[in-house]
Amino acid sequence: MAEMFVTLGSWNWLIFGVLLMALELLAPGVFMFWLGLSAFLVGVLSFIVTPSWQVQILLFGLFALAAVPLWRRIARQKPGANPNPFLNKRSDALVGRICTLDRPIIDGEGIVRIDDTVWRVSGPDTPAGTKVKIVKADGASLTVDVA
Repeated sequence: MAEMFVTLGSWNWLIFGVLLMALELLAPGVFMFWLGLSAFLVGVLSFIVTPSWQVQILLFGLFALAAVPLWRRIARQKPGANPNPFLNKRSDALVGRICTLDRPIIDGEGIVRIDDTVWRVSGPDTPAGTKVKIVKADGASLTVDVA
């Protein structure tokens, strides 16, 4: 068992680091990534300095412990930030937009074309060609007011 520690080398640490980072693909959670990065750093340092196996294990432990607060700081910067909040709510993304009526709103119902889609709108009776502002979205129906 002791021989295994004595033969710790740069390549062993690099391979161990890559394996841990690859293991992250099978068990996502970012925990293995930081351990793998720590092992990879020890491997890179071992190429440069050639420390004893005790120092290598100590460095791995220190890097792994330093990775915890680093990860917490990174995770807090963007707590659950969604890059596309309207991905499954396309109509909600239209609220506040101003567009032109294709067909007049008669008896509270009309049609507007936004980009490449025709939407049913409800609102006060308004002639076609009038600029309207979308104030509410409810599924595939929009509520508008004169802009």
